[in-house]
Amino acid sequence: MITTKPFLTLLSLLAALLILTSCSGSAPLIVVVTPTPAAVSEAVSSPVSTIVPPTPTESPTASATPTATPLPSETLVLGTVSPTVTFVGSVLNPGYVLPPTSTQVPTNTPLPPTEGPTQPPAPTQPEQPTALPGTIAPSVGGMPNLDGTRLGIQLDPTLDQQDWNRAVADIQQLGVKWLKVQVSWKQLQPNGPDEISEDFRRLEIYLETAFNSGLDILVSVAKAPAWARPTNQAEDGPPDDPQALANFISLILRELGTSIDAIEIWNEPNLAREWRGALPFNGAGYMQLFVPSYNVITTYAQTMVNDPVTPRTTPLYIITAGLAPTGDNPELGSRDDRTFLQEMYGAGLGQYRDIFVGVHPYSWGNPPDQPCCDAVEGRGWDDNPHFFYKNNVDDMRAIMVNNGHAEQRMFVTEFGYATWDGFPPPPPQPWMDYITECQQGQYLIQAVQIAQSQDFMGPFIIWNLNVANEVTVANKDEMAAYSLIIPREVPRERAAYWMIHDAVRPEEQLTSYAVCPAGN
Repeated sequence: MITTKPFLTLLSLLAALLILTSCSGSAPLIVVVTPTPAAVSEAVSSPVSTIVPPTPTESPTASATPTATPLPSETLVLGTVSPTVTFVGSVLNPGYVLPPTSTQVPTNTPLPPTEGPTQPPAPTQPEQPTALPGTIAPSVGGMPNLDGTRLGIQLDPTLDQQDWNRAVADIQQLGVKWLKVQVSWKQLQPNGPDEISEDFRRLEIYLETAFNSGLDILVSVAKAPAWARPTNQAEDGPPDDPQALANFISLILRELGTSIDAIEIWNEPNLAREWRGALPFNGAGYMQLFVPSYNVITTYAQTMVNDPVTPRTTPLYIITAGLAPTGDNPELGSRDDRTFLQEMYGAGLGQYRDIFVGVHPYSWGNPPDQPCCDAVEGRGWDDNPHFFYKNNVDDMRAIMVNNGHAEQRMFVTEFGYATWDGFPPPPPQPWMDYITECQQGQYLIQAVQIAQSQDFMGPFIIWNLNVANEVTVANKDEMAAYSLIIPREVPRERAAYWMIHDAVRPEEQLTSYAVCPAGN
């Protein structure tokens, strides 16, 4: 029995964060732009002489308690980019102003050369629990038991290898099984379809490190490079030829496939900022992109199952793109997610019987068990079903059932609660003051508990572990508000981190959580 609040000191993350683009506009209509970063920094100019793959280690079983697995020594350092503030991840309602489109500016900072294979560091024991002086409150009660094998978290991979290893150790300590990384196609293949860039090889090492640590890996692929789509588009979008994405996914599977357990085909295609290009901006247009990639993935999976030397014994999940919970707004560039999913079924989604339907059922400041519109009134975020987790899940599920897809399950590829609690005021948007740090954890636990009680719900990915750092907090980047690890003077885990830890590890129930008042 642990009786004190542990915290893990996390070194300062790199200032570079993935930069997302936002639509411009001013109409105060219902639109959701949820936070999703790219995966790896822009390619840098100097090559690395030798890339050292991680040393395989035995993967723990699902029931074993993860420990800090020895990880490869630091052989690659992520190229740096000039810090640029990004504002994403909020509902657009009266008073919300979208910022101008942000673009990432690469530097010429070279990658340091490596000297060939190096020995991995000596095994270390996980950091022992320590008290957080001045913030420990009396017991807030036990957490419900959650299935860690169906729970995961998204990790920002714009880290050097040492910090990546530490972040993987954070996830192991948390006790969840799934790790999500979003792969930015344009950053891994900026120059052409045959390129295997240094960033590509870096991602390969990072995913192998995580996989060898016993984690299941979900890769979300999005953001076509300029050579595959109109070059005059400032915002992201799909390739003109859907087969180009299928070819890229084929390359990913060929090079990284043994470390991947699930693939999400694109991200939030019902937002124009993710869908500028030649394909129709509707569910039928998305299905044009989905089908060739689905065919490539299923062919690869069957080939690996039948491999006479090293047959694949675990399934490779295929997930449709998680849709942003949003209403129709032509001016701001969004399509209603319910309508969009129905259009996907109209274009043939129902014939695919071996997939998950991806969802992003954000709830903002509303508790996950409350339907519209029973939450706190008068805040401007309580008057539409798109603002409620329960409505988002129930409505999307009803569409699946009505289209003969009742046997297929949903996969929450992105979900979180944002709070600016603990950061310097004012928050980027007023709604980030609606819930406290404690409520962030309580609502997350409750949402996962609801999901795991539903037989149609698959794995559940929490957004995010580590996007908050000195730069994102100082610039009031909205993505930082979702992070479960925050910098402050000394980096620490938010209460939500340890609540999840307790819920997944019932044998290690803590008696208190930092900054939580007694009984909350």
